[in-house]
Amino acid sequence: MPLTRRDFAKRSAYTGAGVALVGSVGVLSTAGAIGSEAGEAGDGDEQSTERHGGHEFGYGPLEPDPDGILALPAGFSYRIITHSGVTKLESGEFTPSNHDGTAAFEGPRDVTLLVNNHELKGPRSKWKYPVPLAEGLVYDPAASGGCTVVEVHRQGGQVAEWVGIAGTSTNCAGGRTPWGTWLTCEENSDRAGENGMTKDHGYVFEVDPYDRRANRNPQPIKALGRYDHEAVVVDLKRGHLYLTEDDAEPNGLFYRWVPPHGFKHGRGQLRKLADDAGMLQAPKCYDSGGRFVDDLSRATKIGTVYGVDWVDVPDRDAREVAVREQFDIGEVTRARKLEGMWWADGGAYIVSSYAREESPVAHDGQVWFYDPRRRTLTLKVLLGVNPDPSKDGALDGPDNITVSPYGGLVIAEDGEGIQHLFGATDNGRTYPIARNDLNIGTEAEPEFSEFTGVVFSQDGRTLYANIQDPGIMLAITGPWRRQR
Repeated sequence: MPLTRRDFAKRSAYTGAGVALVGSVGVLSTAGAIGSEAGEAGDGDEQSTERHGGHEFGYGPLEPDPDGILALPAGFSYRIITHSGVTKLESGEFTPSNHDGTAAFEGPRDVTLLVNNHELKGPRSKWKYPVPLAEGLVYDPAASGGCTVVEVHRQGGQVAEWVGIAGTSTNCAGGRTPWGTWLTCEENSDRAGENGMTKDHGYVFEVDPYDRRANRNPQPIKALGRYDHEAVVVDLKRGHLYLTEDDAEPNGLFYRWVPPHGFKHGRGQLRKLADDAGMLQAPKCYDSGGRFVDDLSRATKIGTVYGVDWVDVPDRDAREVAVREQFDIGEVTRARKLEGMWWADGGAYIVSSYAREESPVAHDGQVWFYDPRRRTLTLKVLLGVNPDPSKDGALDGPDNITVSPYGGLVIAEDGEGIQHLFGATDNGRTYPIARNDLNIGTEAEPEFSEFTGVVFSQDGRTLYANIQDPGIMLAITGPWRRQR
């Protein structure tokens, strides 16, 4: 039954303009949130261990790395797991470059299995280290992207890496499934014949880190649509999948896929679906007064709650018109740079990385929480426009995201200037966890690649993250503690 704007307005009137609809998860904000009384984005975050409500949060200031790779708080350390052009796959080829979305799985005999996307776009000749075309694992032999599976012994020691899928394009984010597989998403929708491609792209593929045979003859899950995919999460209770789209002109969409009646999720079941199975839908949001919201950037206060209806996508395979362009003004709600997602607390955390002139209101990052039971979106994190991205301590451009076992969120920064991994606590503060010290520019004009693929091991002891360029996977350990 759809949540109409009249229903939402009536419910909001009973609950104080939507404030009581926030739910059980803590509201997250930042020191530089738009509409807050704090100063500019990042103010105060350089002193990352403070007393707040009688409790310390954060881990202290970041200490420069003598090796020039990763600055961490005192007591923390890192080790390099894979390094493009340095480490090698089981087959002898070098680790592919441009590490992106990553998921961690519990392996046998004290092993962690990490599925690692490689965001490589266009023909293979464009890249020095594309994903190797492993026999039987190739979708389009002209494409350069894909995934590798990395086997890490938690106590250190030997690391193995092999191809999970090859011949896909611009594998950016994705999502871990409850049944133990990885859904890798193509953030590129080239048709066969465009940019040298021999097959259509813009799809989601399933990769099994436990069973290499299950990955043979890869097939796109066309029921989930063809567009510039970012991330995906699974609501196992209802069977729905939620997906994000990173695109503009017009801005991208947040999608819901509703399975056909009787469908049962499980290993390999998605690839058996008919191309038109179920329904792919886009959101139509309303504020507490029942007014239509055209773009999520309209929200300028932490705790803003929107009601959500869902509108069917006319042509999910975008045969003539891109999916996001199939809706007229007033039919759906858009957002700029819809990026990472993570399923926790009974819903989906969703990142909008930034908004500029293509959006109604500028910001440097939002994190929303979609509650499927209430059919509401709640703004949890809001970063004001960063006045000086070159300043250490300022934060902008959240991208990949995970929910921390120690409370709150851990977010990979993909903004301008200096790049961080940072946490956001449920008491309304942010704190740095790591800083990328690897300068891939020059001394006069430094440049620092984004962080990607942030994810904790299943036991919570290790935080994995990537430096996308040149492509380095890192394992971070230290005195993790509950952030209150």
